[in-house]
Amino acid sequence: MEKTTATTVFESLSSGVRLDIFRLLVRQGPSGLVAGEIAAALDLPPTNLSFHLKALTQAGLLTVVQEGRYQRYRAHIALMVDLIDYLTAECCTGHPVQCGLPPSVAETLCTG
Repeated sequence: MEKTTATTVFESLSSGVRLDIFRLLVRQGPSGLVAGEIAAALDLPPTNLSFHLKALTQAGLLTVVQEGRYQRYRAHIALMVDLIDYLTAECCTGHPVQCGLPPSVAETLCTG
């Protein structure tokens, strides 16, 4: 991942509403949700929701598929994993155990 991509992702998630939307869609996994379901789950007005969905989609955090008259949104899990890898690639200069991480997490970070 490039620094500009990571910056774009973080800027998009800097809104509490967008972070809530992304976390909701991560919980849903591959099934995702249509816009109305997202609005209902987070008690958001449709116009407000569409603004945030557009920003998340443009940042690459969401994918969207047309299903008849609805749009189904899914979290782009691969991008999230890439971001985590980018953030932890050099954790404690390749020795994440020194950072106080549990050994299982440290091993995952070191072996990728």
